[in-house]
Amino acid sequence: MNFLNLESSTQILFGAGQIVALGEAAVSLGAKRAMVVSDPGIEEVGHTQRGVESLRNAGLETCIFDGLHENPTTEHVDAGLAVAKDFQPDVLIAIGGGSSMDCAKGINFLYSCGGRMQDYWGVGKASADLLPMIALPTTAGTGSEAQSFALISDAETHAKMACGDKRAAFRIAILDPQLTVTQPTRVAALSGFDALSHAVETYVTNKRNATSCRYSLEAWRSLAPNFLSVLSEPNDIAARGQMQLGACFAGLAIEHSMLGAAHALANPLTATYGIAHGEAVALMLPHVVRFNGKVCDAWYRELLAATTDEPNCPAGGANELANFLRQVASEAGLPAKLRECGIDRARLSQLADEAAKQWTATFNPISVSSTELLQLYEQSY
Repeated sequence: MNFLNLESSTQILFGAGQIVALGEAAVSLGAKRAMVVSDPGIEEVGHTQRGVESLRNAGLETCIFDGLHENPTTEHVDAGLAVAKDFQPDVLIAIGGGSSMDCAKGINFLYSCGGRMQDYWGVGKASADLLPMIALPTTAGTGSEAQSFALISDAETHAKMACGDKRAAFRIAILDPQLTVTQPTRVAALSGFDALSHAVETYVTNKRNATSCRYSLEAWRSLAPNFLSVLSEPNDIAARGQMQLGACFAGLAIEHSMLGAAHALANPLTATYGIAHGEAVALMLPHVVRFNGKVCDAWYRELLAATTDEPNCPAGGANELANFLRQVASEAGLPAKLRECGIDRARLSQLADEAAKQWTATFNPISVSSTELLQLYEQSY
């Protein structure tokens, strides 16, 4: 196996057709019993079965947990935990998008350390080593394969809990762009814009550093020129490979830098109105970029300078970046205004209060409270 040489605890294996290496990768971790966490849609297109075939060809016993959906909740994690307790795996394999990867991490927390998912809300709450895990992302979006955080929603309160621990990072991530060809166009648009937003937000947070900036720039170079290409030409494996690499680089940037106000504003839209995460971020990010441009314009100019030689990529600063983000979101079929999504204007103040409680709000380069966040919701309305 030829891994990319990155400054990461996660080994990255990249290339078309690399799903066949899954069994060898699991054996390299000393595994004999593999529990695969996936979802019905990924099973339907055959990716889950191809992964299981590779595992079985390498001599591993396998079982599949597919009882999860988009934005996994504590109920999904608990259901997966029951399967794990019965099967007793020594490795967890996530095949799918961010939901499968986050759910696998959640299951691992509870299987390895006990307790409830709420016990791990925050950073460094694991009380023991976790099982080794391997990720095979089938989207180019969350970058969860390169992060030590799981985002799990509380099934009762709907609070989105960020549960992070260095021991929850995947040991190996296999990036096979062929797995992303089966994405519906809307899924590719939502996940792709989410990845773009990660590159943009991580580049300007108050935790930015040399390592995070390097990953943010690499992510932007891969994502910005290829986002619309994979929507118009879904069989372009080279463009899909760049999107997968970009999403992974952006995930590594998050690991070192975190996110900002756009994600803080997006989470209450998803929790309260069920708006897809990528759509919620697309609604808010252009406004946040203009807002942050008051202090970050030079950094935004650096980001755009990384793609000035690419066709259809702009030059300039915050305004040009915001315009570009709005343009590509529109061409991807994502809405521009909150009112288009059935948001009640009278509830914006309540949404702003919830956004102010989000952890990511604390990393925005300009300090934000409910007042500033309400203004940003109003601008998007």
